[in-house]
Amino acid sequence: MPTVALTLENFEQTILEGGTVFVDFWAGWCGPCMMFAPHYEAAAAANPDLVFAKVDTEDQQQLAAAMNITSIPTIMAFKDGIGVFAQAGALPRAVLDDLVSQVRALDMEQVRAQLAADESQAS
Repeated sequence: MPTVALTLENFEQTILEGGTVFVDFWAGWCGPCMMFAPHYEAAAAANPDLVFAKVDTEDQQQLAAAMNITSIPTIMAFKDGIGVFAQAGALPRAVLDDLVSQVRALDMEQVRAQLAADESQAS
């Protein structure tokens, strides 16, 4: 499955309805972004049941700011609408594949329980 271009208008809906969504924040002038792109595209092709999306930070500056993107490339992962991973820097293909496996294996009931516990401690 090819990657999906995300904008301020479709970001939230994609995250909430997409199941497992990986997002690559990038820019055309960014050398590491260009080196990472083939790995990201290959991961998208190898995992057609997942959503692999891209945000052009030059075109979508408001979205990048809203997501606190300060360095690119930045990869984020969302599962069932919950952010479960965020890291700046280009990932080698093996690390990206491992990340995909780890996100697939997440027990979201456990994640929700931990979020609820963290929230109650903060109150």
